[in-house]
Amino acid sequence: MVLAPRTLAFLRRVAAGKLPSGLGSGRRAFPAWLANGCSGMERAVVRCVPSESKLSISFSLDGSQKRMQRDQSEQLGRALARIASNALKGQMKAKKSKQKRTEQAAAAVEPLVRLCHGDKVVAPDVINVDAWQDGAVLEVGEVKYLVERNPPTFKDAELPRCVMAGFPVFPKLQIEFGELEESHFQWYKEAKDSAGTDAAASAAVGSRWVEAGSERVFTPTNADIGLKLKLKCTPGNSQRYGVARELEIICSVEAGPGTCAFDHRHLYTNKITEDSLIRIVSYNILADVYAQTDHAKNVLFPYCAPYALEIDYRQNLIKKELTGYNADIICLQEVDKTVFSDSLAPALDACGLEGVFRIKEKQSEGLSTFFRRSKFSLLSQHDIVFNEALLSDPLHKDLLEKLCSYPAVKEKFLQRSSVLQVSVLQSTTDPSKKICVANTHLYFHPKGGNIRLIQIAIALSHIKHVACDMYPDIPVCFCGDFNSTPTTGLYSFMKSGTISEHHEDWLSNGEEERSNMSLTHPLKLESACGEPAYTNYVGGFHGCLDYIFTDSNCLAVEQVIPLPSHEEVTTHQALPSVIYPSDHIALVCDVKWK
Repeated sequence: MVLAPRTLAFLRRVAAGKLPSGLGSGRRAFPAWLANGCSGMERAVVRCVPSESKLSISFSLDGSQKRMQRDQSEQLGRALARIASNALKGQMKAKKSKQKRTEQAAAAVEPLVRLCHGDKVVAPDVINVDAWQDGAVLEVGEVKYLVERNPPTFKDAELPRCVMAGFPVFPKLQIEFGELEESHFQWYKEAKDSAGTDAAASAAVGSRWVEAGSERVFTPTNADIGLKLKLKCTPGNSQRYGVARELEIICSVEAGPGTCAFDHRHLYTNKITEDSLIRIVSYNILADVYAQTDHAKNVLFPYCAPYALEIDYRQNLIKKELTGYNADIICLQEVDKTVFSDSLAPALDACGLEGVFRIKEKQSEGLSTFFRRSKFSLLSQHDIVFNEALLSDPLHKDLLEKLCSYPAVKEKFLQRSSVLQVSVLQSTTDPSKKICVANTHLYFHPKGGNIRLIQIAIALSHIKHVACDMYPDIPVCFCGDFNSTPTTGLYSFMKSGTISEHHEDWLSNGEEERSNMSLTHPLKLESACGEPAYTNYVGGFHGCLDYIFTDSNCLAVEQVIPLPSHEEVTTHQALPSVIYPSDHIALVCDVKWK
């Protein structure tokens, strides 16, 4: 493969011990993946972490990769003896006849194995943790290995299964002893004349790959449709680089849907907000566990093309939509556990956001809250399960006593798995500024208004305890899918701070579940995005169910990002569709500290 000038320049700078442009400052040690070719030595990578009892030693011996686990407190001599034994076995391996094996066994001699620091041989009674140091040389017979202790390493590196033109590709990367910001990335795409041919055939006519980009995230274009992509990623830290990994997408780049319903909203959010503002997003992204049921395909969303309900397709749209908002705080509902870890967290991390996840009890989906690292740090978490909190937390003693008068309602409430995610964030620029971010997804049933009132009463008591008692007078931002329209008692309760025992929602499921209770809360909350005509639009229903409630005492709404037009929402009848990944619409607003 012919290297492009930029790649050659990168290699020359690294060989000189200098950082590639854009990856930090200062000088780095000679990288392992170049040191091999320049020093003539093999590599022996040692992973040694103080909190673990064992260390690992990885090196190539007789054509196969060896990985040994040894006690850190063990004497070096025992580890070297094991290496010598393995080397001897390698000499005797894979012989064609019994006679030949016998002859070779008689002739085989364990090679001399030793570890050197500079010109000195390390004594065999030195323990492993002290012996295996950076820059030491392991000698196995005539073969020498340069020891690298805890070099930057990718523990996990994957590309998404589905890649579409016009949609950014976010690799999933887990790094140890390094930082992704200090790592180097080089994207390649197939040369058009080699697309669809095997590697041997393409090699015969020239290079199969051409350089396509040098950032962590790559967005293919329509010109790349039908081509495969490859990423060469080199882990790094401020001192050195580790061994590069090469990743290739399984399928070729597919055609995307073109303009999506959220693209016009990005015109309002194309920059990160200044320090005085906070951009907040609340979004029910439709869990895959619900989108893939027969009921979803045949009853809830029969108008949606089946491929547009597939998680790989929808995740491309969701990641592009979320990253395009340049948000500071994102609260998501219906997040599949694997979607959080394998898709959303890597994508949003690449855009400077860190996330926490809370799964629902006995479910495979839950809530996630992300925050921009340059603006906030996570001070503490105070998540609860509603039914557990009611029974065990003294905060809800009075509510529990009232509910005991309505055993049918109490039993139904205790069967629900809903949770509340509460995160206290602290400003990175002004530590005196903190904010309590709450996120929830309440009971869904149309006749469950009484259950939702109990859930929200517990939520507000808990939030008040965190934002008023634990952290006195910090502002509250409460996001979520409340499954309640603006005409319901819950919405009125949130804004007014009180609900009468005679409210009709206590009878939402008939006389058998009557549960007349008067409730109050002290928080001053307003709906930052007002009362849109709808935030959920499916074939059989449309209405406003999602809200961003903000503390009117401390936060002022600066801007509300317009929702997609009705024409965009109904282009393919309803949501979700080929141009919108969920049945809910994301709420986005900018608020400022008062």
